[in-house]
Amino acid sequence: MTSTTHRVLTFGAAAGLLAAGLGACATDGTSSAAGAAGVTKDAIKVGGVLTVTSATGYSTGGSELGAKARFDRANAEGGVHGRKIDYVGTEDDGMLPDKGAAGAKKLVQRDKVFALVPVSAPQFGGAEFLEQQKVPWFGWATGPFWCGKTSAFGFNGCLAPKPGQQTQTWWGNQVAAQIGGAKGKTVWIQATDSTASKYGVATMGKSFTAAGFTLAGSSAALPAQAPPQDWSPYVNKIMKSAGGKAPDVLVSVMAGGKFNSGLYAALKEAGFKGLITDATSYDPKAVADPQAARALDGVYAAPQFEPYESDVPEVAKMKADLRKAGGPSAVLDQHAAIGYWSADVFLKILEKTGEDVTRDAFFKAANGFDYQNKGFGQIAYPAGKTASNGCGALVRLSGGEFVVAQHLKCFPNTTL
Repeated sequence: MTSTTHRVLTFGAAAGLLAAGLGACATDGTSSAAGAAGVTKDAIKVGGVLTVTSATGYSTGGSELGAKARFDRANAEGGVHGRKIDYVGTEDDGMLPDKGAAGAKKLVQRDKVFALVPVSAPQFGGAEFLEQQKVPWFGWATGPFWCGKTSAFGFNGCLAPKPGQQTQTWWGNQVAAQIGGAKGKTVWIQATDSTASKYGVATMGKSFTAAGFTLAGSSAALPAQAPPQDWSPYVNKIMKSAGGKAPDVLVSVMAGGKFNSGLYAALKEAGFKGLITDATSYDPKAVADPQAARALDGVYAAPQFEPYESDVPEVAKMKADLRKAGGPSAVLDQHAAIGYWSADVFLKILEKTGEDVTRDAFFKAANGFDYQNKGFGQIAYPAGKTASNGCGALVRLSGGEFVVAQHLKCFPNTTL
């Protein structure tokens, strides 16, 4: 209750005003005893946290367009059970954990959002706060801070499970299919010294060995905040990693175009002829930069959704929604799709929740949620809290254009 008088109140009057105050909060939907923060009879308020800017040049900012596009379509169709989605915008964490935590607190405590959608930040620092506050958050679950939390919902599951839990094999299997099989083939995995990237060494290693590759080695020695001026020590190690020769496959789990383009250019200069693959190079901006485009030419990006170049109806609908929301100049990059499908999963759970929307009711609806969509594959909770959804594709940059190398396919997980 907000104080509007300095008079001494009797116990009965104070109790009456307190009850009235709680009633008013429940009516305007910004807060209620039932926990329905951000919910009114007409709208549900959400906002996101993304790495829009960073020292390495890496950005997930396109996820905002994706989420907005999907919410716009939902609103145009009448909302969810009559409630429109009120998207309040995005907080930029700058790839700094403390800044991400501050952004999450602002959205919850000041903006009074019901949920955070989308969240896509390799070093997101708001996970524990959101778990403590029981605020749902949806996005690209690239780090261990996503996994095992009641509040966290990766649209593609948990990509950094704990040892003994289930991890994906789709990436290794898709690369094996691309090169005619994994038997007798070697793979090197390159990471930076960051939590998400280092964890990726273990999960990617398992993905490729489960598909039949031999692990030539791995490294997480690169500093996470800026690429090195001299790539030769790293390249020399890679080029001799497979018994004195170069591996057949190089897998990068580094977040940042400058890291990947720098490494790939140095590898090509050293004579590397193997297949190069990563999770981040499916980006039209890379084609616009001649130097980066040369470095990335021939690289196989590995998105966890059916690529834009596909003729699948769900993808056609997504592209139409993105262009309607962002105009003819809308950038259809990987992050736009991630934001779109994250919002789509959130909306589907919200629909299952029903008309009486509280966070408790939302979490109850999410428990036992099972959803399939040809745009991104499949997701089920609670399984998706501790395991990947097992789905992914390969896209190759060739002559300045992206080409589908392997369409989206789902594979059984394996134990990490």
